[in-house]
Amino acid sequence: MIPFDYRRAENPAGAVATVAGAPGAVYLAGGTNLVDHLKLDVARPDLVVDVTGLPFDRVEPRADGGLRVGATVRNSDLAAHPVVRERYPVLSQALLAGASGQLRNMATTGGNLLQRTRCPYFQDVTTACNKRDPGSGCSAIEGYHRYHAILGASPDCVAVHPSDMAVALVALDATVRVLGRHGERDIPVDALHRLPGDRPDRDTILEHGDLITAVDLPAPLSVRSAYRKVRERSSFAFALVSVAAVADLRDGRVQDCRIALGGVAHKPWRAHAAEDVLRAGEPSEQLFTRAADAELAGAKPLPDNGFKVAMARGALVATLRGLTTEGTA
Repeated sequence: MIPFDYRRAENPAGAVATVAGAPGAVYLAGGTNLVDHLKLDVARPDLVVDVTGLPFDRVEPRADGGLRVGATVRNSDLAAHPVVRERYPVLSQALLAGASGQLRNMATTGGNLLQRTRCPYFQDVTTACNKRDPGSGCSAIEGYHRYHAILGASPDCVAVHPSDMAVALVALDATVRVLGRHGERDIPVDALHRLPGDRPDRDTILEHGDLITAVDLPAPLSVRSAYRKVRERSSFAFALVSVAAVADLRDGRVQDCRIALGGVAHKPWRAHAAEDVLRAGEPSEQLFTRAADAELAGAKPLPDNGFKVAMARGALVATLRGLTTEGTA
């Protein structure tokens, strides 16, 4: 591990000024991702600014009926919060599916959103990786890519975003509160992360020094929501495919819905095509299959991950079936 300077932030504005003024500075919250990258020599910061002492550790009601989740709220605390469990079950389920209990006790809301890909080539500094070393190439395209993207990839990167929580937040239409050099702004979670294009080294649209202070959850579209995760072992594994879905079912029809997929793209994938098929439709196996097929029509799997197309179709259909028959999947 390389040496670096360490400071504890005393206030949000000071933290932003410090990191924004130092190109080699990074924020530290739970550290469950950053510390791994320090050990692997993937991250080489000059300065680490600890933000765990800032006042972002609360879950508070909003005037619009939603919730504000502070950026340093621990994943375990958020998953167990009674309002989250009752009104946003998809979020609680996603968090509990995300990691071991020990990691959830440390990981934070803001850090979870900003965790980087688990592509083995990104984590191995002896291999070519455009995300880690722009212009060096993408080893995964001709190498091991079983876990990689089937939607929205580019010739420069086929990595997937690893967060379970972020997929649920996209389906909930959540918004991220960000403090930067020029003040505060709101960013929809769906717009926070980027597709790789020719700049896969940029995971998000955030600028250097931007600090996530909170995530705002709107009043729920429906409490009928669920998260389904398909993985190779029953615990402590990243998703091959995941589905977060929220459905408003009234008068025997899908009045509205929001769906996001995980494990299939460089960012949590909002399933707009599937939503368009479902809206105003009468729930049925045929409708769910048409919705899944519409969303996956543009999939471009690699030689060794074509199974993900059928897996995503099955996971989406099963999730919708559970939601519309029992209210939970």
